[in-house]
Order: sequence, then C-alpha cells, then structure tokens
Amino acid sequence: MASIDTPTPTARPIRAETPPAGYWQRWSVRNAPPAEAVQAQIRSSGEDAPAADPAQATDAEAPYRVLIIEDNRSQALFAQSVLHGAGMQAFVQMDVDGVQQAITEHRPDLILMDLHMPGIDGMRLTAMIRQHPQQQLLPIVFLTGEADPDRQFEVLDCGADDVLVKPIRPRHLVAAVANRIRRNRMQPAGRSEPGPLLNNPETGLPTRHNVMQQLQAALAASASGGLLFIEIASALGLRERYGYASFERLMVQAAQRLFGGLKPYQLARLNDNSFLLLARDLDETKVEELAQFTRTILSAQPFSAREEESVFLRCAVGHARLSQGFVDADNALEAVERTTLQARLSHTGSAAYVPEDEAQNKEHLALLDGQLELAYQPIVAVAGSDTAQYQLLLRLRQSNGTLLSAGQVIPAAEAAGRIADLDQQVVEHALGLLHLYQFATPPMRLFVSQSLRTLARGAYSDWLLKALQDRQVAGNGLVIDVRLSDALVHVVGLQQFCARLMPAGVQFCLSQFEPGDEANALLTQLPLSYVRMAARYAGSHTSQKLRDELRTTIDLAHRANVQIIGQQIEDPQAAAAMWMGGVDFIQGNVVQHAGAELNFDFQNAVL
Repeated sequence: MASIDTPTPTARPIRAETPPAGYWQRWSVRNAPPAEAVQAQIRSSGEDAPAADPAQATDAEAPYRVLIIEDNRSQALFAQSVLHGAGMQAFVQMDVDGVQQAITEHRPDLILMDLHMPGIDGMRLTAMIRQHPQQQLLPIVFLTGEADPDRQFEVLDCGADDVLVKPIRPRHLVAAVANRIRRNRMQPAGRSEPGPLLNNPETGLPTRHNVMQQLQAALAASASGGLLFIEIASALGLRERYGYASFERLMVQAAQRLFGGLKPYQLARLNDNSFLLLARDLDETKVEELAQFTRTILSAQPFSAREEESVFLRCAVGHARLSQGFVDADNALEAVERTTLQARLSHTGSAAYVPEDEAQNKEHLALLDGQLELAYQPIVAVAGSDTAQYQLLLRLRQSNGTLLSAGQVIPAAEAAGRIADLDQQVVEHALGLLHLYQFATPPMRLFVSQSLRTLARGAYSDWLLKALQDRQVAGNGLVIDVRLSDALVHVVGLQQFCARLMPAGVQFCLSQFEPGDEANALLTQLPLSYVRMAARYAGSHTSQKLRDELRTTIDLAHRANVQIIGQQIEDPQAAAAMWMGGVDFIQGNVVQHAGAELNFDFQNAVL
C-alpha cells in the first residue's frame, strides 16, 4: 500500500463522483412520500416558471482549471478537494522541476501556489513563470501561512495576483479563485461583466442575487407561492468532526441534491449551511408539504462525508407564503430566517411564518417611539495615539422620559422588522458627526455596531457608499462593528460587504471575540482592523487561564495586523493586566464613563 507521503509524479485531477443528471429528480418521484397528489402539485405548479437559459458549450463556460503547486501532500489534497467539490478541475504538481510541463499539459486558468517550497521559493518560481510571454497574464495566487503583511507585499511585488492566508474557509478559497478566473477569461474576448452573476459558474445554482431579484419581482407582481429558508443542522459539529474541506463537500452535495429534487424552483446558497428556495406559483396551501418534502430529500439517503464514511443530514425549514404582505425581498428573507429559529425547536423540523398580532406589533413599535440619544465611550490607545476614537452606544429616550439601553431597543427593533431602519439612523448620526469634526485635531474615528441582517441587504452598501460621498466624509473615520456570533454564521455575506466598503476606506471590527478555531480563522479571512475581546477577559488579572487565552489571541491578531481592544475595564488592576498582556486599546469606566459629550482629552491621556 502506498504511503501517504509518496510524491505524485504527475498532476492528476480527482475524478468526479456525482450522480448522473436527473438522478435526484428520478429519486424524488420514485421515493415520494405518500401524499402523491401533493407531490404532483408541487412539481406541476412551477412548470411555467422562468428557467435560466442553458449555457453555451464554449471555452468561456468550460470548467475552471487550477494548477496547485504545493510540496505538502496533505495541503495539496485539501485545496484540490475543495476546488473539485466546487466543480473545478484541480491538478496537483508537487515537483517544482515539472511546473512548466504541467502548465503546458493542463493549460490552467490559474496557479495556486505555496510560498515556501524546497529548493526554490514561490516568488522566484513566479518570476520564472512570468518569463514566458504566454504566461505573463496567467493569474497566480499564493496560499500561505505567512501572516506578515510586509512579506505579503513582497509577494505581490514579485508578480503574484493575490495572497490568501491560512487557515482559510473552503468557500473563501473557492470564491477567490473563481472570481479571478472569471474576470481573466473575459479579457481576451474584450467582454465586460454586465452585472452580478445569475448562476454560480461552479455549481450551477442560481446566485443569491438572482433569487432575491426573482423574489422581489414575485412580490411586486403579487404572485402566489412559497419561500423557504433551509438550514442544515449540526453544522458546527460536522465541521469539527470532518474538517472544513469535507464539510464543504457535504454542503455542495446537499446543494446538488436539493437543486435537483426541487426543480423547477429556484434555490440559492446563502451561507455556509443555509439555502433559500423560491417556489413561485406554487399553490400556497402546499407550502407546508413542500417544506416537509425538502426535509425528506435531504434525510432519505446518506451523503459521503469521506472515504468509507457516510452521514445523514437533517435540516430545519422556516417557510412563508408570498401573499403574507412582505414589503420587499429583504423583509421576506428576514421573516423566514427568524421562523427557522422556531423550526429548530419543532418536532416536525419546520415552522410557518406567523405575522405578529397587531397588538404585539404596536407594543414593539411603541417601545421604539422615541428619540435616539446616543452615548460615546472613548477607546484609548495604550501607547498613545493621535486619533480620537469613540464607540457609539445606542440609547433611546421615550416620550415619558424613560431611557432604554441597546439591550432593550435592538430585540424590539428586530421583532418589529425595524432593525435596518435603526442601524441606518445610527450610521447617519455617525456620518453627521464625522462631517462636523472632519477638520478637528486630533482627527475622529467612530465605532458603530451594525446587524448582519442589515449589512446583508443588497442596497445597504450602495446607500452607505453614497452617504460617505455626499457628506464628503473620509471612510477611514468609520469602523463597522460586528458581533463574532453573527460573523461566524454569515461570513460570506460579511466578506462581500467588506469588499464593497474597503475601497472607500471603511474599517471593520469584530466584537465579543472568543478564541477558537473558527473565530481565529476569521482574523485572516476578514479584512479586520480591530478585535474587541469578550467582556470576560476584563477579569484576566484574576485568572491565569484567561491571561493565557488573551496572550495567544493577541499574538494571532498582531500577526494578522489586527489590533486588540480590551473592553469593560472597570479598575486599575484590570487595566494593568490588559496592558501587560499586550492589548492595543482599552475601553471602559476606568478610562471614562459613557456620556453625551465628545470631550475626552486623548492627547494628554495617560493609562
């Protein structure tokens, strides 16, 4: 039996092991639940729904080809497995001497390369590849554990197109590679990308943008039908047991099975383990049956987790009828996502969206009937700084004089469907302050907490970019603050939002940070400038375990060029422990209580 360390003499693609076309359609009919009439209606009611035109069999639509140059076999197989699972052709070349032959043989669209290899480093190899006229525009992306920003700049200067830092989530790797290849393929023909893709080029599934557009059109036309939010259960446990690559393959298999079994309805993958299904023109009395049928498609037969090991997948489904009076597509998506939380607790695994009764909704709205009265708390640099930094703390003054905290206001805003309005008001207030103080000394920076539900709305990033431009405010004065728990679930959506706002200079902070494998990976997967530690680390002076965890997190963050904020620091001992631990900023009552004034003396502050 060959050893796992045996070198691979030539590059070999992994063979596809996907079911033949139409397999899951045939399975769903053959193994349909007893309610045959329901299933027939589910199938027939969408026959007239518009379907995407089949792709033309041109080279531009051919599977993406990636050459992986990596001397570590396990790392190479990880990348190959992830890319293959996304529908690409991935070839591994472990011998540096055979790289040019592999390029000639496989004609890759992109090279994914390690930085450190025996005999020659990736930068020298890149220079050698670029000497060939036909390969001067061939995309080269480095996948490396090198977290030093200066070293990464050197890599880009040598002719590489991008640097991805390990550990990396499979979906991040797939997106980075696919986007680079797609744009490169358009250049020779002089084509331009007309807008967001309608279908994922690797999986064939409609994109989130596509399905949301169709949902908006269906609501505008008062069409009948159903909307389903499908969440794969036990995602965290599956990732821990099988690893990122195998988990991603499971999700791709789940997507293919759902997509095939639920045609002609439109299915998009939303996050790591969730999907959105739009069943336009379905008889709305059949939406519940469709939800149960969806669960059956997933659970009836096992999935291949890894060699000689299978796993059954379960899911929770939140569903709604399109006729339930949704204002827009974002409002409908938010409703079914919230309903899925109820589905997790239901013995049936599904739950129907029920609008709040008028009295309860009035109660929530009444709670929000007041005047925003934000407070400001300084964030002070341990080593001194020439920037005035404040966090905006949400408060709301009711008409009777009662002052409500963020912990009271935000749940009410979410329940009433007003969280996006609230987030927008807070950001508008922040932009107004930045405009007012744009010539102040020292310059001002404001940290503003935002909900991922708001950031996921397609129009929100456009609005924020325009607001920055209209007010002539420098983007680097605004830091969008996102909770770790939200980021772990919505990492892909957050990456997309960050990509839109980064060119404007906007920065990002991950708050309530708790170290762990997934949380630590976000330090390199997201373009973060700051991390705010969870409040319990304010007690690190009383616990060696907390001090060790804090020190490890600080080291990881600093290697990723991310600065650390210690929050809720109430006394000098806690502040001293944070300073000794290596944090960059301190926030809490030991510095100054939150107040209504922006009057902290940053230039003369001594901790």
